[in-house]
Formats: sequence, structure tokens, C-alpha cells
Amino acid sequence: MSMKNKWLFNISMVLFSWVTFSFLEWRTVKRFFPAFIFVFLINCIDVPIGKKRRWWFFYNKPNSFFYNEFPFLIGPMLAVALWTLKWTYGNFKKFIMLNAFFQLFFTFLARSLFPKIKLFKLVRLNACQFFLYFFYKAFFLYGFQYLFEKYKKTKAY
Repeated sequence: MSMKNKWLFNISMVLFSWVTFSFLEWRTVKRFFPAFIFVFLINCIDVPIGKKRRWWFFYNKPNSFFYNEFPFLIGPMLAVALWTLKWTYGNFKKFIMLNAFFQLFFTFLARSLFPKIKLFKLVRLNACQFFLYFFYKAFFLYGFQYLFEKYKKTKAY
């Protein structure tokens, strides 16, 4: 993928994800955004580890976090986090199932489509490991939201 196409892809991916927020109430975004920030910080720790161990490879240079992984985190991952929490918060089983569906979809794209369009490819991770790399963060997302709301309730009294 050329540099121009990569920029267009990143911008369109982020913008499309953010357009979906117009269908969310501001109260919902405000309620669930701290949990996303927590998982985003976990990703900021995970990504350098993955790069160092060559779990994946981005074709285009510059090989930086902000150019490669960051658009995925503030685009689709943010949208998936907010929408899954909105639709399923309060029902952990439903949350895990929906999150697993989204992560399987992304894993399928990462395994089949993204290498074909020369975006990135998995190097030292197979599809199952890549799925688990994203899926374990769902537990942190839900757990943080649960603790955050529990703290807010106790603080209100």
C-alpha cells in the first residue's frame, strides 16, 4: 500500500469509527470512555512488546506507533469498546460473546485481507494467538468499568 493510500486508509478508518459515535448519546460516551482509556494504556504497553518480538509487521515506513497501531486503537477499537459496553453492560456473558465476535472479525481481516493490501501481516503470531492478544483486554475493559461504577456509587453516598 502506498504512503498516500495508507494515510487515506488510516484517516477513513478513524473517521468512520468516529461517525458511529454520533449515534451514541453523549452520556454513554462519557460513562464508558474511562474504561477505554484504561485499555488504551494497556495497549500502549503491549504494542512495544509486540513490535520488539516481531508479532506483526507493518509494510510501510515510518514504523511508528502513531502511524501504524494508533489509528486502529482510536478508531475501530474505541468504537467497539464503547458500543459493546453500551449494548451489553450489565450482562457479562453477552459482553464477552459480542466482544469475541468483533475480535474474531478483526482477526479474520488481519489474517486474510490486511496482508493482501500490504497493510500489515502477522509474523510470529498465528490467528488464535492474535485473537487472544486482543480478547484478554475485554476482561480489563469490563472489569474497570464495573469497578469505576462501583466507586462512583460509593462516592455518591
